[in-house]
This record gives sequence, C-alpha cells and structure tokens, in this order.
Amino acid sequence: MTDAARPCALSVAGLDPSGGAGFLADLKAFHAAGAWGCAVAAVLTVQSTAGLASVHPVDSSLVRAQAERIFLHQTIRAWKTGALGSTDNVALARALAEEHPDVPLVVDPVIVATRTDAGARLLDDGALAAMRRLVALATLVTPNIDEAEALLGARVTTVEDAREAAVALVASGARAALVKGGHLAGPTAVDALATRAGVRLIEAPRVALPGDFHGGGCTLSALIAGRLAGLDGAVGDDALEAAVRWSKERLTRAIGESVRVGEGLRVLALR
Repeated sequence: MTDAARPCALSVAGLDPSGGAGFLADLKAFHAAGAWGCAVAAVLTVQSTAGLASVHPVDSSLVRAQAERIFLHQTIRAWKTGALGSTDNVALARALAEEHPDVPLVVDPVIVATRTDAGARLLDDGALAAMRRLVALATLVTPNIDEAEALLGARVTTVEDAREAAVALVASGARAALVKGGHLAGPTAVDALATRAGVRLIEAPRVALPGDFHGGGCTLSALIAGRLAGLDGAVGDDALEAAVRWSKERLTRAIGESVRVGEGLRVLALR
C-alpha cells in the first residue's frame, strides 16, 4: 500500500457498449501504459462489434460537470478527446484545454465511424470548424487519412501526402501531428509524425487477420496519452516521439492478438 498519487489519464469520448472502442477501450489502454484511467461520457451510442446504429451526444453542461469534477480532485497528467458528438462538446473541449494549458492533450478527431448505419455520425456536420480550433490547442492530433482530409480540405492518398498533411496540421497550431497511414496502400503501415522540428516516418508491419478489427484509433491515441501521463514535467519532442513509437508497437501487438467476441469485427487484446 502507498499514499503516492498515481498519474491519471482522462478520456473525454463516447461510450461504445461493445467495449471495442470509445472510452471503454481508452481505459484499457491507459492501464496498459501505466496510468490510472478516468473517463467523461460525451456521447452515448447504440452499437456492437457488428456496427454503429445511432449516436446521442450528451448535453455539454453535463460533460463539463463530469470533467470539472475529475480535474478538481484527481491528478490528471494527460488527457485525450475522442468522439464528442456535437459542436457544443467540441467547443467545451477547447475551453477545457484553455483552462488546463499545462496538461498534455491528445486529440483523436473522430468524425465518422468506419462501420456505420446511414446517418449515424460521431460528429455533427457543423462541428468541423470547431474541431479545427480544438486541434490548434493539441499537444498531439492523431487523424487517420479521412480525418486529415476533412480537417485540411486536401486529398491524402500517399505517404508523401500524409507527411504534408502532418506538417500542415502543425502549421495550423497543433504542437505535433500524427497522420496515420493504416488505410494507405503498401506493405507496411506508415504514420507521419510532424513536430516543429521536422517529420519522422514511423513504420510497422501490416498484420494479416481473418477479418478486420475495431478500435485502433481510440487505442493508439489513448496509449500515447497514457504514456504522456507518466512523464514528469514538460513534454519535449523526443519524449513525445518515444511515446508515439512505444504506443505504435503496442498497438501492432494488440492487433496481432485481437480476438472475436461475437459477430462483426475483432477487438484488440492489450496486455
């Protein structure tokens, strides 16, 4: 038994009842990264591993009340956002970032689920401008190529496009940007990490699976936030890159060890 405070990582994101994505997946990733996990529900969804049926944003006043209570009483050393569901909730996340400027923030700019029934979006159509303003306050933003295209209004179809998109996101205000290349063609999955010091390409082998998997974006951003929570003091570029590389390795292992828990996609196995 110890009285030493364990660093906490906070997820402000959506509830995926299947446990494969959203803040339930984030909590598992925080634990794997060595942090105590906390969560604020910004969106409730009706979904399973077989797909997303409907999305119900939580009122921003309730999201704020949850977050304020956690920031007041717990040792939040890093936090992340996932699905926020509404313009009001994106604006609230930006306000929280302004109120806690010394706490590293990882923004996973979730817009549309990979598998969704018609009309079931994870971010409303009017929220994109607000999301760009939130990204400008991020320690790290982690879009996939579709999200990078939406944020920048430019096509991302090659690794060089991903590199340019990461640089553009940093130019827009983000401290660093990780444009994930898992959906690009090629023998390896190549992510582009940009900071103000330059760009690094981070490669990982593609994992052959009998079917696709669920929750990779949530898990990667949460692993990174969990690692950042364990740092003591300011997050330098080298420490940020180390957290990204460690998290990418853990994600690749979790994909390889993913399991089926019913119909639909596999879920990641973090150990």
